[in-house]
Amino acid sequence: MSRDFKFQLNSRSRGPLILDDLKRAIRDVKDFPKPGIVFKDVTPVLLDMKLFAETVKLMAAPYREAGITRVVSIESRGFLFGVPIALELGAGLVPIRKPGKLPAATQRVEYALEYGTDALEMHHDAVGPDDRVLIVDDVLATGGTANAAAQLIGGTGAALSGFSFLIELDFLKGRQRLQGRRVEALLHYA
Repeated sequence: MSRDFKFQLNSRSRGPLILDDLKRAIRDVKDFPKPGIVFKDVTPVLLDMKLFAETVKLMAAPYREAGITRVVSIESRGFLFGVPIALELGAGLVPIRKPGKLPAATQRVEYALEYGTDALEMHHDAVGPDDRVLIVDDVLATGGTANAAAQLIGGTGAALSGFSFLIELDFLKGRQRLQGRRVEALLHYA
């Protein structure tokens, strides 16, 4: 007996009304991971399977007709949403990780942080020139990590269809770093 693993919302789906439920579920953790930061904890969303399933469906929806062949998710919380979105879109999943975490040959991009640099890696054979890519992460903050992921994809010759985020922290202006690219986010915090 085969089973369709796509998340199904029935006719009673609350669609956009879920956004209020999401905002209530996401908790603020003050001074984490360091003083002065208010961390958006999505763990309560993951604990409520109905809310999580509806969230995944909404994050995938703008790209349903885009012919996505690869969902690229960014370590680590991006994996939580990237996996079910890849299933929802019928696409392969490509993890992007910090250096030294992937077992096979990788390609790498370094990017600037406020103080110093960081890097991301992807298996060199995970994305090809015929792929249509969606990049998924939980939060768009300054846009540095998302832009670095886009640079990795750009080096493959694949078409970057856009980005899907659960949360966008508008006050950090990360969207400006991704200018000229399609950016979708379910929740916005000013």
